[in-house]
Amino acid sequence: MLFKRKEFIQLGSLATGALMIPKFLKAFEAQAMVPAGNKVVVVLQLSGGNDGLNTIIPVTNDLYHKARPRLGIDESKALKITDEVALHPALPFFRELYNEGNLGMINSVGYPNPDRSHFRSMDIWHSASPSDQYVNSGWIGRYLDAQCSGCDKPTQAIEIDDVLSLAMKGDINKAVAVRDPARLYGTANEKFFKEVMKDHHGVAGEQPADYLYKTLADTLSSADYIFKQSRLHPTAASYPKSELGNRLKTIASLIYSEINTRVYYVSLGSFDTHINQDNQQSRLFKDMNEAVASFVADLKSNNRFNDVLLFTFSEFGRRVAQNASNGTDHGTANNMFLVSGGLKGKGLINDMPDLADLKDGDLKHKVDFKTVYSTILKKWLEADPVRILGADYGTMDFI
Repeated sequence: MLFKRKEFIQLGSLATGALMIPKFLKAFEAQAMVPAGNKVVVVLQLSGGNDGLNTIIPVTNDLYHKARPRLGIDESKALKITDEVALHPALPFFRELYNEGNLGMINSVGYPNPDRSHFRSMDIWHSASPSDQYVNSGWIGRYLDAQCSGCDKPTQAIEIDDVLSLAMKGDINKAVAVRDPARLYGTANEKFFKEVMKDHHGVAGEQPADYLYKTLADTLSSADYIFKQSRLHPTAASYPKSELGNRLKTIASLIYSEINTRVYYVSLGSFDTHINQDNQQSRLFKDMNEAVASFVADLKSNNRFNDVLLFTFSEFGRRVAQNASNGTDHGTANNMFLVSGGLKGKGLINDMPDLADLKDGDLKHKVDFKTVYSTILKKWLEADPVRILGADYGTMDFI
């Protein structure tokens, strides 16, 4: 069976996800793995703009209840962690983490001149750029660039999804998007691809096709490698059958395989709760609570909880006041969760938002999110944050 270049491109488009695997993933096959004791980051993106005020709740603050007469969560229903602060009722495991000293919470996180567009604000968080600049690379991608430039042991990052986020794209290197190693392996080994590779003999003058054949060959090899690594030490722990549960289970198995991966990226959403917020946020938090509970228990039982840092972020918070549809509209500053057995800063790392000091009805940011990134890059991943972020944003003391 001999394919012409045009036919190959047309049929190959069916496997776009597989072909997106970067060629440097081949480096997995010759690299030392990430041993116990080395640090791993898991980024959990809360897509859509999670309402931070109903996540870490100022339950005794009269201004909070005045702004949200129907949407505010009553003190009797919230999960209190201090006399004045509580967590959303659907997050009981996060209160357990707090009581254990394995949860950190950063309030009023944002950036100057915030943008309320989902797409633009997410790009700002992904690229770690000032809001008045447009950057086509992501902060994790540039971390890969910095770690892999001039070295023979590139550090890798994997997004557990079919599509690669901007955060994971560097100027030179890119992470890889893999929702399910078994599915990727199956796609890469379909009869079509095997026959294409078997019948390709390198036709002179067909350089574009040759490039695609080479990409496909790299894909077959890399898919096979990731799949086999994920099966070396599959987790035996029980996880919820949710999408997030399955994705965190995949991450756990890859961590135990000691594949050379330092950053994993997953998403949960949508938190765009303009209407009937309570039901939507409660459902998503229930999923997050159960999945993270299983993940943490799994890491603890395998003595890896101190090596793994999971943190959450959302592209923006919501307005302080509820709207007429029992929801909240796009806001600005928000909070972040930090989950790890290796935290130095625990509990409420900074003050709760000042509801008496708003800007046009929105929370004022007190912590630049790039400072959080800088801290993780320098203190957890042992990278140069100034080189990666383009400026010195300082560090915090939570790790």
